[in-house]
Amino acid sequence: MTTAAVAAEQLTHEQKLDRLAEVAVRVGLGLERGQELVMTASLDSLALARRITEHAYRAGASLVTTLFTDEEAALMRYKFAPDESFDRAPAWLYDGMGAAFKSGAARLAIAGANPSLLSSEDPEKVGRANRAVSKAYRPALELITRHEINWTIVASATPAWAAAMFPEDAPDVALAKLWDAIFASSRVDADDPVAAWKAHDAGLHKRAAYLNKKRYSALQYRGPGTDFRLGLADDHLWLGGGTTAGNGAYCIPNMPTEEVFSTPHKNRADGTVTATKPLSHQGTMIEGIQVRFESGRIVEAQATKGQEVLQKLIDTDDGARRLGEVALVPHSSPIAASGMLFFNTLFDENAACHIALGQSYSSCLINGDKLTPEQLAARGANESLIHVDWMIGSDKLDIDGITATGATEPLMRQGEWV
Repeated sequence: MTTAAVAAEQLTHEQKLDRLAEVAVRVGLGLERGQELVMTASLDSLALARRITEHAYRAGASLVTTLFTDEEAALMRYKFAPDESFDRAPAWLYDGMGAAFKSGAARLAIAGANPSLLSSEDPEKVGRANRAVSKAYRPALELITRHEINWTIVASATPAWAAAMFPEDAPDVALAKLWDAIFASSRVDADDPVAAWKAHDAGLHKRAAYLNKKRYSALQYRGPGTDFRLGLADDHLWLGGGTTAGNGAYCIPNMPTEEVFSTPHKNRADGTVTATKPLSHQGTMIEGIQVRFESGRIVEAQATKGQEVLQKLIDTDDGARRLGEVALVPHSSPIAASGMLFFNTLFDENAACHIALGQSYSSCLINGDKLTPEQLAARGANESLIHVDWMIGSDKLDIDGITATGATEPLMRQGEWV
């Protein structure tokens, strides 16, 4: 073990937590002096939220506003609220967030929810509530998906999440294990976390540049339960790592991140795809997902667990049955190498190649942020109230790139770059 590794190993939990907060603000968010910050977090993430608040003000934030959620209160709604409650969402809150973003505020989300919070609740009510939130949040979310503002997501270990990952361990042991996994995947164990992130960011940009030079028209996937051809949007761009937002700030939206991603064509997906990891969506678990596409649209969908929730998800709108993102991740990524299933999309999507149902990122098209909705649609970009990633990669997945002339080139074999 190197001297630097030994030094990192000797850091206390509080020191690592402080490093995570600093990296989130300086590297993930790229917060600029004088900028406001809007942060969301659960009550169980209070310690990290406070550290982030401190580092944001040290970086020159003019104001930090944190919106806290309480999972116990969320469950009370399903136990005691009238039926009509599930078609409502606090539009005034999301309007306010959108107004903050338009005025220049940055956005930071702390992930760490109980992956099975709503698993025992009525799937119809869960679906209605999710749809109401999606509709209310849409105007603010568009500013994020268009990368008009700098934003990032980081994670905080929470008791319920830790228990889901390490059910055989005592609560304190499980929580410590989860924190260790978060620190490692977020690179705060490195001797210089900021430098480590800059090097990793450069590597992702190099891979994206290679794919942009190849200009594949489609990707062909083959693996257990998967035989799938996915066309890429016209004028698509591959991105990875950080990006310069419309407000000029440079941010890395997801921490951790191991992916390069682009926009598929909404009408050019055909074949069958089988998920390789469970999907934790809005407090419910969906397992054993397998879907079949025809001309870009899901025509059959099944799951071994959470079938009704999956159906409600893809019935959100027409765009929910189409794809808005394709991402490539080597099976040797640090998160996959850990052997852990996080039950959290922020982590699990960075352990495997994945696709996303719903809304496209306009930034993944040439000059996409300057195009009208009609122009985006003409290039194949999808529109939806949702954007939900699910994992299809493994060490048994092969992917070929298909050129504009129809030639086929090996891109990934057994989950690794060729």
